[in-house]
Amino acid sequence: MLSVALRTLRARWAAFVGSFVALALGVGLLAVMGQALAASLQAPVRAPERFAAAPVVVKGQDALRVKTPIGVRTAELAEPRAVPHRVVTALRALGPVTEDRSFPVHVEGGPGGLVGHPWSTARFAPYALSAGRAPRADGEVVITGDWAEVGERLSNGALVVGSVRGLGFEDAVFSTDAEAARLAPESRQLVVEADASAVRAVVEGSGARVLTGADRRLADAGPGRDGEALTALNALFGTAGGVTAFVSVCVVASTFAFAVERRRREFGLLRTAGATPGQVRRTVLAEALLVGVLASAAGCALGAYGAPLLGEAVVEGGLAPDWYAIGGHDWPYHVAFWTGLSVALSGAAVASWRAGRTAPTQALREASVDGQALPWGRRVCGAALLVTAVATLAYALATDPGDLLHRKSYVIRPMLLITAVALLAPVLVRPLVPRLPGATGLLVRANAVAGLRRTAAVAAPVLVTVALAGSLLGATATLNEARAAEVRERTGADFVVTSAQGTHIEPTAVDRLRRVEGAVVSASSATAVHTLEDGVALVRSEARAVDPGLLTGTVRLPVTAGRVADLDDASIVVNEEWAEHGVGQRVRVWLGDGTARTLRIVAVLATGTGDNGAYVTAANAGGAGVDRVDVRVRAGADAAAVAAELRAVDGVRVASKARWVAASYPETNRATRLGVLLVLGIALLYTGISLANTLVMGAAERGRDLAALRLAGATGGQVLRQAAAEALTVVAVGGVLGLLVTLVNLAGMGGALALLSAPVAVVVPWPALGWTTGACAVLALVSVLTPTAFALRRPAGALI
Repeated sequence: MLSVALRTLRARWAAFVGSFVALALGVGLLAVMGQALAASLQAPVRAPERFAAAPVVVKGQDALRVKTPIGVRTAELAEPRAVPHRVVTALRALGPVTEDRSFPVHVEGGPGGLVGHPWSTARFAPYALSAGRAPRADGEVVITGDWAEVGERLSNGALVVGSVRGLGFEDAVFSTDAEAARLAPESRQLVVEADASAVRAVVEGSGARVLTGADRRLADAGPGRDGEALTALNALFGTAGGVTAFVSVCVVASTFAFAVERRRREFGLLRTAGATPGQVRRTVLAEALLVGVLASAAGCALGAYGAPLLGEAVVEGGLAPDWYAIGGHDWPYHVAFWTGLSVALSGAAVASWRAGRTAPTQALREASVDGQALPWGRRVCGAALLVTAVATLAYALATDPGDLLHRKSYVIRPMLLITAVALLAPVLVRPLVPRLPGATGLLVRANAVAGLRRTAAVAAPVLVTVALAGSLLGATATLNEARAAEVRERTGADFVVTSAQGTHIEPTAVDRLRRVEGAVVSASSATAVHTLEDGVALVRSEARAVDPGLLTGTVRLPVTAGRVADLDDASIVVNEEWAEHGVGQRVRVWLGDGTARTLRIVAVLATGTGDNGAYVTAANAGGAGVDRVDVRVRAGADAAAVAAELRAVDGVRVASKARWVAASYPETNRATRLGVLLVLGIALLYTGISLANTLVMGAAERGRDLAALRLAGATGGQVLRQAAAEALTVVAVGGVLGLLVTLVNLAGMGGALALLSAPVAVVVPWPALGWTTGACAVLALVSVLTPTAFALRRPAGALI
């Protein structure tokens, strides 16, 4: 039986090549994503950078440690503490002490992320002057690298008096120690040139840490940045890998099943010649095994070639550190190979089981027209997945609507609904195929309805691509629009003032702002509080420290219970997301600097999109400086005059309400944006190949139909137009199904926003849906017209 099947392979080359290409590409993508995930599991340990030549570094307390019944829980403090003054005094008795400070610097035309330090700390990197001299007076600076010339006056007024060779880990600007102390009054770490054991003896019990050797890297900026970058990469490639696996399984299984279904005439002849059902099944499975092994091996080779290219791309795109590289792991190839082989055998096995059970005469009768388009097994699976998708959505809305706003949820959840609709597509296709005018329209509908399995197989990849594009892009756009609406509704000030340097606003500047005539000035500070939920989970909540008497005049909060005006130094305003959020309840919290307090809840805010944090008074700010000032113009005052006085204050940036709201519009971050593009690119590429495969396989077996049309008097142009119309009709059906899935998913997100008392602004990404459907239509036209045009070059009799 296998020898007979192999000898007929020449007549089925399109199906063989289509199955091979679909499986090889799927295995290749899985191998690449597996390698990318493997490379993101462990970050290398960096050596000390800024303090590589420092003997001992003393760092103030920067972590909160809370004892629980299951051990100590730790969290990073929002406001790390300085080294206690008494400890600094004692350390000076041991040897020279150099206080370190860091602050952002903004220079037009300079590198992004510029950071300032006192010149006295440069020698601990060590930096050495390559040109010019050290700064001696305020306003003089030394820069790293050659982005400015010695003697050049920078946009912030500083004069470049020297430069040092950059060491690669930062772009720095060094000022005099006095100017650095003015710009960053608090020093949270320092270098001690003394014996480490003596330093530890002095520091013990103060909460500060003594860092020596490799631990000095913990004093560098962002010591955990490599781990954070890998966590983001792991989430990115995990999502992309999950979508890749989902699309690969759908496409490969559909391609193999479609290829087997198209051979019903051949199976009917074999059954008539005496082949048993078992022989037919074994033949199909043997062919699938052969194709699966060859294609999976080719896919692994393709993955080995593509993985390093992906690694270079994410590094060049700024998504990964410079040291990140993909490759060198074996397990992703094993997973990809055996997954591909299993999917190939599974897809062929389901179709072969039905082919083996078909009687010879029934097989011949159903060869050209689909009988039972939806077998009971597929019907049950599709219905079960549809019920599961709807039930899980309803459960999430009833119990935790906020979960639907998380990226992991709105990326993974649509897959259930997409799979359910794809399985039920043969039933959904018939009512969606339009009745087109004319003889061509009649033939288009007749062919689409007569071959429901073929129509569904072509519509399925379009459905997957359109639904993924609509669901992912629509979810991010809907969430961004809801957050922007929240900002508009919350902002009650006429002007918002922030630091021109991106740091805290100096107290003298805040005092000058408060003296502006005709203005109500409400200063606030960004901080955080921690709570212990269920006695074991240390949870961080963003917070703002405000003046309660002025807050309600400049900010409109979505209060659901209590009164914000009752806020005082012994109380707190929380949101509904907190485990304890009853007005009058007392909660134990840890402030931004780690201080433990028990505060009374006086008001509760709606959860919203997650940006409604807690509110405390300035006494509970944990040492946070003022970073925002909301200004409302008093009744009868001149708004232009108030704005002019505000802008006259040194070191601040003033934005009108409209400009502030526009600037606050949430932009999708680079990692999320590229991750979505990666997922959609994979889906579009893979489904495009599947679409082409299915159409080419379908066109290759429709020679008899083309011959009938030619013999009936149809011209070549008419045949091509009929084929194009049929392809576009099926793509439109897939696009409509994808749109329906998109609308259901976005409706679920809209329901979640409504339940969270957030503004509901569902955004359907019509341009993306149009481009995606258009790309599928172009692929469909090329895939169906090319083999049809070649077939028309042969005589009509040769096509029968």
